[in-house]
Amino acid sequence: MFTSKANKIFQQVIEKYHIINTVDQPFENAYGESNLIEHLLYRKCWIDTVQWHYEDIIRDPEINPVAALKLKRQIDASNQDRTDMVEYIDSYFLEKYKDITPKDGATINTESPAWGIDRLSILALKIYHMNEEATRADASDEHRAACQKKLNVLLEQRVDLSTAIDTLLGDIESGDKYMKVYKQMKMYNDEELNPVLRSQK
Repeated sequence: MFTSKANKIFQQVIEKYHIINTVDQPFENAYGESNLIEHLLYRKCWIDTVQWHYEDIIRDPEINPVAALKLKRQIDASNQDRTDMVEYIDSYFLEKYKDITPKDGATINTESPAWGIDRLSILALKIYHMNEEATRADASDEHRAACQKKLNVLLEQRVDLSTAIDTLLGDIESGDKYMKVYKQMKMYNDEELNPVLRSQK
């Protein structure tokens, strides 16, 4: 199944990041572009992992305001990278299934495959960090028990989401569903669409 590969890659990325465990570390993709989907999945989860830690840092109540503004800009850029990677992954599936003719009565899904994969990547990060809390030696028994309950829910959620994604891909391949991808039309980064940026020109 596709998600078995995706989940393994996401785990690989998260473990690799935490060896050094800093947002400033260099990125090196473990997969070349000849292995396109693996390359895209690895890059996607790396972006998500760095942004996860950006979000931790910016919530420091003692953060320097200048540093916070710089970090906000980094988060904005990361969000754009994340969206771009989702669109690259959807482009991969559009190309893969381009010769599939949808059956009469085929339906569209509420989200594209790549947006489901986006949620699966974030879920991998939630599982990793909730497991850290559930096994943290300096935490109370109550804290660990509460986090273990949450971890169990997240693990169940990953099974359900993985099944849903694999089912969607199977339905597209069989012609029971069809893909239609809308590009994300983010307005706040566009100098022509954001009135604040436009006024600075």
